[in-house]
Amino acid sequence: MKEDYYEILGVSKGASEAEIKKAYRKKAIEYHPDKNPGDAKAEEMFKKAAEAYEVLSDADKRAKYDRFGHAAFDGSGGFGGGGMNMEDIFSQFGDIFGSAFGGGFSGFGGFGGGGQRRVKGSNLRIRVKLTLEEVANGVEKKVKVRRKVQAEGVTYKTCPTCHGTGQITKITNTILGRMQTATTCNTCGGSGQTIDHKPHGADAHGLKVHEETVSIKIPPGVEDGMQLKVAGKGNDAPGNGVPGDLLVAIETVEHDTLKREGDNLHYDLYISLSEAVLGSSKEIDAVGGKVRIKLEPGIQSGKILRLRGKGITSLNGYGSGDLLVHVNVWTPKVVNKEQKEFFERMQNDENFAPKPEKSDKSFFEKVKDMFS
Repeated sequence: MKEDYYEILGVSKGASEAEIKKAYRKKAIEYHPDKNPGDAKAEEMFKKAAEAYEVLSDADKRAKYDRFGHAAFDGSGGFGGGGMNMEDIFSQFGDIFGSAFGGGFSGFGGFGGGGQRRVKGSNLRIRVKLTLEEVANGVEKKVKVRRKVQAEGVTYKTCPTCHGTGQITKITNTILGRMQTATTCNTCGGSGQTIDHKPHGADAHGLKVHEETVSIKIPPGVEDGMQLKVAGKGNDAPGNGVPGDLLVAIETVEHDTLKREGDNLHYDLYISLSEAVLGSSKEIDAVGGKVRIKLEPGIQSGKILRLRGKGITSLNGYGSGDLLVHVNVWTPKVVNKEQKEFFERMQNDENFAPKPEKSDKSFFEKVKDMFS
């Protein structure tokens, strides 16, 4: 079972943004590869801390994690930070460490120590529409993506301006003494490399547009507005950089008869007065197809029938929600003479007089049950 992100960083669930950042910096310095060379366990802890920080430092991701736990980030590519590598960590969070390691990271393609910085390509964003059935059962979608990849035959050389570091260091004299600052190299854009040979059709960075079919596995229980990350399927970076990610926004299509509320589904069933009196058997919609339910004689309007496990599979993996069938007795607005006479005779019939029992729940009790 995956460790809790708050526990990894050693903070409470109510921790502020500053507390989370401070805790991550402490953990990352403790387990940094430069301090623990060849220590696989320390490297794993370093990655876990970075993954936890990526989620908890982002307000939207943190809210989803608080609500859904790790399930919000599982699946193909994950919903967020899962499976970070060293390149992701060094490229995204290097500014947090300041001068803790002599002005930058070393090793793993880091930011200092004379190593060459590996930049990350830009992300791509698409939107995928899902039906309620696809949301309930999970689905694998294949989408065509136009992404930039390195052109065949392109070659690069070390940037003559930054000498492959991707940064320009400047020393200025101030009233407080000599200060050293590092900025991204304007010549290579931080990649540490410039184009040596550019094939026909490639852009200024040696990239060209390529159409690719990407398979996206979407787990059951996703909600409208969630974002899925498919790692490495964004645009390539020039030179020895790493590709960006494909960010997939989930959009759900409204069902004709079923309404979703969390993991539960709601269905409005309208029956005639005679069906309510005599009882009936009705076929209704469910995400797995049609299901038949039995209505007992004398069923009351407003009755809620709960079909357990017929709702949406929980994204947390805690089973499935229920299908709640709301029974509505339809009262005819127009009746013929014979029908009118019958109901006039029934006005004083005690069998037609309302006799609610103690077991018949009130409206507010029914609403409470729906959310329990």
